[in-house]
This record gives sequence, structure tokens and C-alpha cells, in this order.
Amino acid sequence: MVGISILVGCLLGAIIGINAPTISYTYSKYLAIAVVAALDSVFGGISSLMNKKFDIKIFISGFFGNAILAILLTILGQKLNVDIYLAAIIVFVWRMFMNLGTIRRYYVEKWTENFKNKKEQKETKNKKTSQG
Repeated sequence: MVGISILVGCLLGAIIGINAPTISYTYSKYLAIAVVAALDSVFGGISSLMNKKFDIKIFISGFFGNAILAILLTILGQKLNVDIYLAAIIVFVWRMFMNLGTIRRYYVEKWTENFKNKKEQKETKNKKTSQG
């Protein structure tokens, strides 16, 4: 089921990407920083979901709040002729990697625990058949 969802999402993204108009160079910085901020919120949401601390209000406010703040920093930086958006990108990407590390650790521990449980069940089953 998950594989089918991924395949459909990839196909849909490819079709939309081919038919979507290109973004003008003028707006590419704004879109890039908004996408990075939104991805940071998504990874943060997944991480908090695994820690059982997810709150939809915090996720939605962070999703839009981070994107708007990042765009405003980009606008301010362009007015001052300073690339302030680079600082926002560094922070958002750092947070994404931290959240990705949390997600990875969660799934590795879950996989290891499942592997141990299956091994223990197999050993218990073998003991029962050897005794009986």
C-alpha cells in the first residue's frame, strides 16, 4: 500500500513538474526558502509524531510561520543587499538533519527490537519442540 502511494506520488509529481510553468529567477529565492522552511516543518512533524508529542495546531502554525518568516528574511536581505536568507537555510537544513537523525534512530531501534523478538520467538519455539 505504501509502495503504491509512493509510486502514485512520484508519477503525479513528474506529470505536474513537466506541465508546470517555470519559476522566474526573480521569485526563485523566495520559493526555495519557503520550500526548505516547509520541509523543516514536515520533518519536525514526523519526528514529534514518533515521540508522541504531535499537535496539529503547532504543526500548521510552524509550517506557515516558518515559511513566511523565511520569505520576509529574504525580502529584508534583498533590501539591505545582504544574503540573510542563507542563515535561514543553514538553520532549517540543520534542523532537518537533526529531525532526520531522530526519525532514523526510531526506525533502526524499532527494526532491531522486531528482529530480537522474532529471534526470541524462534528460540522459544525450538525449545518447546525439542522438549516435547
